[in-house]
Amino acid sequence: MEEQNDQVMVDQVLQYSDGRMVTFLHDHNDQKLIIKHIWTKPGRMSGPHWHPVLTETFIIVEGRMRFRIDGEEFIYGPNERIIVHPNQVHQFWNISQQRLVVIHEVSPPGHHQAMFELLHRLEWEGKVNKKGIPNNPLWLGLLWECIDGYLEGPPIFLQRVMLGGLAKFAKLIGYKANRHSI
Repeated sequence: MEEQNDQVMVDQVLQYSDGRMVTFLHDHNDQKLIIKHIWTKPGRMSGPHWHPVLTETFIIVEGRMRFRIDGEEFIYGPNERIIVHPNQVHQFWNISQQRLVVIHEVSPPGHHQAMFELLHRLEWEGKVNKKGIPNNPLWLGLLWECIDGYLEGPPIFLQRVMLGGLAKFAKLIGYKANRHSI
């Protein structure tokens, strides 16, 4: 583990084939996960979803992001911050012509690190489609479980039964979300 300063530690860096990078930082004085994202291409960064407990803060360092939060559109640039509170449906895009650098804080950390690690692994193994969605429904179930929330649209009950059931079955037969498992 490489020390960045007295309070924030670099835990892991994930490099993607298209140049994207995800760097995990932990502030050990706070109960949050800090993630530095570097996106090299414009486009969708997430589908619409919400978290019942998590608060997410995005601080734009370089580039521009578009957010849709509870149906309202926002555009943010360097040195701007947006907070997504629990239960707010949100989605976001890189709208930069060049790269986007964002500091993303997740509080409490939940399983977000496991989500990014799993998605990274699946991408490198060629197990996702062009939209970044796992081809295998068992991996999709495990990925859904890591979001600590719900997708917009399908009823919660249906997501818990279908996607949660897939995650439970995947674990039962030996699938693991990451090296620590969830």
